[in-house]
Amino acid sequence: MATEVIMPEMGESIVEGTITKWLVQVGERVERDQPLFEVSTDKVDAEIPSPASGTLLVVHHLEGATVQVNDLVALVGDPSEQPDSEVVVEPPSVEAAVVESSSTEFVEEQSPAPEVAGTSPVDLPEGNQLVDRIRRFSSPLVRKMASREGVDLLQVEGSGIHGRVTKQDMQAYLEKRSAPPPAAPASPTPSPAAPMRTAQVVTSPRQQIGDFQVAAYSESDNIEIEPMSKIRRLTAAHMVYSKATSAHVSTVFHIDLSRVARARARAKQGFVQTHGTKLTFMPFIFKAVANALTAFPNLNSSIDGTDIVHKKDINLGMAVALEWGLLVPVIRHADRLNLVGLAKAANDLADRARSKRLSPDEVQGGTFTVTNPGVFGSLFGTPIINQPQVAILGIGTIEKRPVVDTDADGNDTIAIKTMCYFALTFDHRLVDGAEADSFMNHLRRTLLEETWSELDSFQ
Repeated sequence: MATEVIMPEMGESIVEGTITKWLVQVGERVERDQPLFEVSTDKVDAEIPSPASGTLLVVHHLEGATVQVNDLVALVGDPSEQPDSEVVVEPPSVEAAVVESSSTEFVEEQSPAPEVAGTSPVDLPEGNQLVDRIRRFSSPLVRKMASREGVDLLQVEGSGIHGRVTKQDMQAYLEKRSAPPPAAPASPTPSPAAPMRTAQVVTSPRQQIGDFQVAAYSESDNIEIEPMSKIRRLTAAHMVYSKATSAHVSTVFHIDLSRVARARARAKQGFVQTHGTKLTFMPFIFKAVANALTAFPNLNSSIDGTDIVHKKDINLGMAVALEWGLLVPVIRHADRLNLVGLAKAANDLADRARSKRLSPDEVQGGTFTVTNPGVFGSLFGTPIINQPQVAILGIGTIEKRPVVDTDADGNDTIAIKTMCYFALTFDHRLVDGAEADSFMNHLRRTLLEETWSELDSFQ
C-alpha cells in the first residue's frame, strides 16, 4: 500500500499551511525523512519530510494551495502501485490540462505524466473557458461558502493558480459586497448667499481610509509584478497592526562594550574548540537583557484590554533576517541560562531558521524581542514592537569610536572604545519613559561592569 503524506500539525494554534514549493517531482525517488515539500504558515516556514521511502506517486495540492492540517497531500510508494484516490493533482506546467473526477473535485494534470487511477482526461477548454472552469472547481470550502452566500464563483476575482478562487478571495468579495454603497452627494440648493465648499467632510474613519488611495503604478510604467510570499504578507499585516495598537516611543543609549569585547576576544577561540559554536556579542546582550527584565518586569508584560498580563517566564525573541523574510525564534527561560547556554541556543535557532527546520512552537511565546540590524551596518534604528509584547530592543553596529573618558579626578581624555547604540522601543500605554530609561541604565551597567568570569576557563 502507498504511504499517505498528510499536512502535519504545525503548532497548537495553526490549522492550515500553504504549500510554497515541491522539492520532489511526481515519478522521482524520495527517501524517508528527505524533505518533500515546503510549507508556510502564519508562524513559520518549514520543510516537511517524507514519511517513507519510495516514489512520489501523486500530489493532491499544487504550489500555492492552502491545506488544512491532517488533509491528504500526496502518496509515496512503489511505482507499480495504483493509487486508490479519486482526486489526483500533478505539478503544473505551462500547458496544464483540466480533468474532472467522479466526485467533481478540482483536478489538474501535467502532460506528459504517468498514468493514474480514477481519472479520465477531457478536452482542454479554450481561452476564458479554462479560467471559468477552474474558478468553478475551487476547493470544497470555497464552493460551500459560495453556495451559502449565493455567490457565482465566476463573479469572483481569483488569486490562486490559473485564477482559482481561494478562501481569502471569497472573504474579500463578501466583505466588499456587504459594505454599504457610498452615499450620493446631495444636490446643493442654488443660493447666491451660500458659502463655497472646498472639501467634503468624511465622518467615518473606515470610509476615510478606504477613500484615500494612491496607485502603485500606471499603465506606462516599466514594471514587473511579483506576488508577496505568505510570510511577507503576514509580516506586513503584523507590523501595521502593531503600529495601530501600541503607542510607540523610542529611547536610544550609547553603551560602552569594551569590557565585553575584551572578554570575548580572550575566550572565543577556546569557546569554539570546546563547544563547537561561535561566541558573538549577542549572548552577552541577552544575558544583560534578561537581568534587566528581572529587575523591571513591566517590560516583560502584555496588555489585554484594560488588564496587564505579567509574564513569569522570560522568553527572548531574536529576530533572524532570512532571504524570504523575517522570523523571530524564541530562547525560552533565558534568565536561567548562562553565557554558554545562551550562545548555543541562539546559534542553533538561527541556523535552523535559515535551513527551515524550526518548529512552530519555537517561534511562539516570546515575551521580549531583540533585533540586531547592526550586523548590516545600521548605526541604530527604532524597531516596531512584536505584538503582544510591550517592548523591543534594537542593536546598532558595534565598532570602535573616539569618546570622552573622564577619570576619578575629573580629567577628560579622548579614548578609543568599543561602542554601540541601543534603541529601546516601548509601548507608552504601559511603560513610561522613566521606567524605560531605568531599564536601559540597568542594561548598560551590566555590560559595563560585569566581569564575565565564567569565560575564564576558555582563555
